[in-house]
Amino acid sequence: MSCITQEDINRLKGLGFLRDKRFEDKFNVRVITRNGKITSAEQKHIAEASERFGSGEVAMTARQTIEIQGVSYANSEALIAFLAEGGLEVGGTGPKVRPVVSCKGTTCQYGIIDTFALSEKIHERFYKGWHGTVLPHKFKIAVGGCPNNCVKPDLNDIGIIGYYSVHVDAEMCRGCGKCQASEACPIKVSGVVDNVLYIPPDKCNGCGRCARACPFGAVKNSVNGYRFYIGGRWGKQTARGRAINKIFDNENAVLDAIERALAFYKDTGIPGERFADTISRVGFKTTEKAIIGE
Repeated sequence: MSCITQEDINRLKGLGFLRDKRFEDKFNVRVITRNGKITSAEQKHIAEASERFGSGEVAMTARQTIEIQGVSYANSEALIAFLAEGGLEVGGTGPKVRPVVSCKGTTCQYGIIDTFALSEKIHERFYKGWHGTVLPHKFKIAVGGCPNNCVKPDLNDIGIIGYYSVHVDAEMCRGCGKCQASEACPIKVSGVVDNVLYIPPDKCNGCGRCARACPFGAVKNSVNGYRFYIGGRWGKQTARGRAINKIFDNENAVLDAIERALAFYKDTGIPGERFADTISRVGFKTTEKAIIGE
């Protein structure tokens, strides 16, 4: 049994190797999935890597990475090289941008935005592009396709949620006694008032189901947008993120806002301080202004 120093353990942790507490020289190694989706070829390559260098088992993490179990210290460099042959990389630890989490909004019946595409762009621009940038603490980003919040975007440092901005065309509304659009509302906030469907703008969560349900096309979509949450956190301490006062209407605007948020956190945050604490310290409005860029 090899003797591994604490320096070795720390170095490997920075590469995505987390020590298995049951063994002195075994690690569980995180393989990054980019957006929670991998190809069949990549799955086969990971399986072969697990057979050759690990215990033959893999585990799914809560943040959509894959852990190859039981990799010995002696096999660490060979594993990294073998995964690279299949276009795969390890990582996902340290005070930096963490792997992005995405729901399957691209294919889900409720999905408002293309979550896979946006998440992969975030992965390339921030997980990889900012990989050498040390932040005050870890920084987690999640993308959800609709307000169902399946991947809990508002419990991340930044959360992006698809938003369907609707309005009612009063001329096309028939004021039906049993309004199908109102019936479709999952949070039951809309209703017919004075023979016209009314959707309270301060209560609507932007899911868009009413627009799809109206047979007369009275509920119209203004824009398929992106709601932007900041300051969420889940773990030893929890905080629910708050939405900034702007709905973004395109991916590039979202990516630029993430860039501004990261730059603000890097420059303003104190080492060891999560983004939620930075926001509490400097103020939500100050942070919001920096992110919106106005």
